[in-house]
Amino acid sequence: MFDFGQRLRELRLQRHLSQEAMGKKIGRSKPVISSYENNLKLPTLDVIIDIAALYNVSLDYLVGFEKKEMVSVEGLTESQKGIIHTLLVEFYDPKQAAAGFSERQQTIMSALMKEF
Repeated sequence: MFDFGQRLRELRLQRHLSQEAMGKKIGRSKPVISSYENNLKLPTLDVIIDIAALYNVSLDYLVGFEKKEMVSVEGLTESQKGIIHTLLVEFYDPKQAAAGFSERQQTIMSALMKEF
């Protein structure tokens, strides 16, 4: 069974935040954060959205539907967003990694270096 409080605690500790510091960032008190982590209270949807944004994870990941973190493209140009999307799609296949970069992947990496 999924443990929301445990996931929340892990994310907070990975970012080296205290419950009080996390609470300040999302407008909640330390006791409220503690109650979330101990599964005594469930946050409202708006608080879950704030938590997901704080830790740069998807809502699905935060509530246990998906175990993947998300990549934030906030502040990037459209061109940069396109490159990141292409990278995620192109390099997702773990079998390809063992074979080295394909010609297409070399082109993508070249574009990445020029853009960033």
